[in-house]
Amino acid sequence: MPKRLTYSLVLAMTIVCALSAPAAAVLPFHFGLFPSGPLDGITDVPGVRVGHVTLVEGSDVRTGATAILPNADPWDTKVAAAAVAFNGNGEMTGSHWINTAGYLEEPVVLTNTLNVGLADDGVVDWMIKRHPQVGLTDDVPLPVVMECDDQMLNTIQKRSVSQADIVKLLDDARGGQFARGSVGAGTGMKAFGFKAGIGSASRVLPAALGGYRVGVLVNDNTGSSRAALTIVGVPVGERLQGQYQTVYPKHVAKATIHGRMASGSIDVVVATNAPLDHRQLHALALRAALGMGRTGLTSDVGSGDLFIAFSTGYVYSRPKAWTIHAPAKAVIEDDSILDALYRATAEATQAAIYDALFEAKTMHGRGGSIVYGLPDDRVLKMLRAAGAISP
Repeated sequence: MPKRLTYSLVLAMTIVCALSAPAAAVLPFHFGLFPSGPLDGITDVPGVRVGHVTLVEGSDVRTGATAILPNADPWDTKVAAAAVAFNGNGEMTGSHWINTAGYLEEPVVLTNTLNVGLADDGVVDWMIKRHPQVGLTDDVPLPVVMECDDQMLNTIQKRSVSQADIVKLLDDARGGQFARGSVGAGTGMKAFGFKAGIGSASRVLPAALGGYRVGVLVNDNTGSSRAALTIVGVPVGERLQGQYQTVYPKHVAKATIHGRMASGSIDVVVATNAPLDHRQLHALALRAALGMGRTGLTSDVGSGDLFIAFSTGYVYSRPKAWTIHAPAKAVIEDDSILDALYRATAEATQAAIYDALFEAKTMHGRGGSIVYGLPDDRVLKMLRAAGAISP
């Protein structure tokens, strides 16, 4: 059996220019009102950690998991948060408690639809290992696991991501640069008929507006039509109609594809260091939908479009079991700063979706399926010719 490729974690690459075209492993152009952070990713928000487990085995396993931690120990250092089901044909466990308590106290784990239960178990194992009194003399966690359906390229029934994989993934999560595209939870994902997966981007507000950072990570598996895809206003999808067409698994006719497999899904994680409370983070999370719309996504009936936003600048401390101290720091009340954060979130979400498309490459999977990568060079030529990006 071919070697199992696992625990892919790319760390500590420094990218030095925010306003010019970023270095390798991130979107190859910049657009918008705000500069990106040095990594152009969610880890530009101080304290945020990311890790991947990537599973590629034989001809039919193309899956994995991705973890986002707001800090090293979210159980004792809870962060203000809000969860939004923009279109609810999908799952985000633990979201009811997030919206009731107003904070996040676990890692956020992304994986495929049928692996949600095992990922949940893995988070519990990790929590007990770090906090042995959980469930004995301490409270119990409600893990946060978000999913997308990767059955086009992956034999999803195998539920290949194990509890042990999740524990290792969470132990290995780090700050700094990380891989994007066909890695982690994005290994088997697609969007607009092209290979997609994990994408990330960040935006930094000017000093006059607090200098706050917004970082977004997406797992893009959306099923919107090829023709709908626009990149910084250029109708790229229309120009590539009829080309690079997906090869469906043997014995699966395109006409029979429906539900989640047809409509796809997207998971969006928004992080900021601006001191925002639950109510404000709910409003911030909703702005991710505006970034989605700019790329051509419309959120189909069968789509699970799920968002979570958290603030590392609004922290609930836990000095001992059963005791939680609300933040002493005041929330932002300046509408001009909030408006800028909303714009930055929409912009970073849009960029993260593009990042997923540009970083993912052609993949062969189960039953002879093939999902082609975006033809990067051709698309960049289109964007330059339209004056949408700098030469």
